[in-house]
Order: sequence, then C-alpha cells, then structure tokens
Amino acid sequence: MYDIAIIGAGIAGLTAAIYAGRAGKSVIVFESGVTGGQIVESLSVRNWPGDSNISGADLMKNIEKQALDFGAKIEHTTIDKVEKDGEIWKLSGDEEEFSAKAVIIATGTVPRKMSEKQTADAGDRPISYCATCDGALYTGKPVVVVGHGNTAKYEIKYLENICSKVYHIHHDDPIPEDAKAVFVAIGRVPNTETFKSVVDMNEDGYIIAGENCKTSVDGIFVAGDCRTKEVNQLVTAAADGAVAATEAVKYLN
Repeated sequence: MYDIAIIGAGIAGLTAAIYAGRAGKSVIVFESGVTGGQIVESLSVRNWPGDSNISGADLMKNIEKQALDFGAKIEHTTIDKVEKDGEIWKLSGDEEEFSAKAVIIATGTVPRKMSEKQTADAGDRPISYCATCDGALYTGKPVVVVGHGNTAKYEIKYLENICSKVYHIHHDDPIPEDAKAVFVAIGRVPNTETFKSVVDMNEDGYIIAGENCKTSVDGIFVAGDCRTKEVNQLVTAAADGAVAATEAVKYLN
C-alpha cells in the first residue's frame, strides 16, 4: 500500500514524486517505457531555467535521482486498469496489482508521425516535434514544417523569427533538399485510453483539470501534457507535478 501512485515517469511524474516524497508520503511511480519520458531523446535542452545547455537524458537523470533520494520507488510496468475499492485505488498491470490512497496521472502525449514516404524523404536530417524546444539549434538555417492547422501555424511563426527560411509542406509533399531539420506539427495524442471510464476528458482525450490539477474524481489528479492546458513545456509539466503532488498531499491529510 502506497500513499500516492504516479502513472508516468516523465518530468511531471518525477517532479510530483519529489514533492510527495518531501511531504513524507510513500510514493510509487509506474513507467511503461524509458524513465524520463520523450525528452531523454533530446541532445540539447536550452530552455530549462538554470541550465542553458543540457541533454535531455542528463536532465532527467538528475530529476530521477532527486525522486529516488526522497524515497520514491520506480516500477517499470504498464498500468492498464485503475478502479476504486472502498477508499483505496487498485492499479493493475502486467499481472500485478498495486494499491494507493491517491493517484496522479502523468502519462503525457505522443506525437503523430509523418507518413513513411516523408520519413524516408527526411533521410538523416533531425526530426523535431517542438519548435520552442529545438528551433534555436537551427538559427540562421533553412528548415521545413510538416503539417497544417493552428499547431503548424504557431511553429512556422516561431521559426520565422530565427531561421533563414521556413518551408511549409503538407502530407506526403517532398521535403526541400536544403532544409536542415524537419519540424513535424500534425498534432499529438494523449496517453489516456486507460482512464476513459475513470475521469472526465474532452473530445480529444485530454483529462479535464484546471491549474489545481484536480480531475472530476476525488483522489485522482493529473499533471503534464495529458491534461487540458494552453502551454506544454518542460517547465509547465514540472509545475503541474508540483501542484498535483501538493493537492494530493492535502487530500490525504
């Protein structure tokens, strides 16, 4: 039995583990993939306050160590069922069952990928899913944005301020030969399928919660990119983790 179960070991989940551990609560963090989330694949993170150039892997290694130092346990398993049993939450996955008094969902999102044709066309050019995160790496260079809609428009506007040229192409259009990097802006999908019958979501599958990170169900909180919010960045995910853990501690106390 744990005080708080956190599903997802990205920056939101691990920050929540730090805050919950500091508050004296027992914490277990579940991660089905690589500890640290998708940011570990980034070679250079330049928008993390206090460190102008650190790899995603090193950043998350530091945060993971903090969480472990404050007593969190990290379990590499996939949680595929969450249900209430009296005042306790039962979490099941990989033929194991865990119990907790409160749950924080921090499962993040995954980007929609380019078509196989465009992926092959990109060759060995870097592929990014975040202009704010990686745009500065291509200052003064030509890049291409793949996609349409508001996300693509935002990426283009952002990159136009720092890149020498920004090409805008759509599904299966050829990638310009001189583009030094490919920015994919065709949307993201929240990892929330497991919780559809547990908490309220919007039509796109994002868990509905305000800045207090409280879901529609008492005892379940949400942090990071899988909740309804305007800005999805490392710092906002970390902030969510701190808030969700603080609210969970209040709930338990």
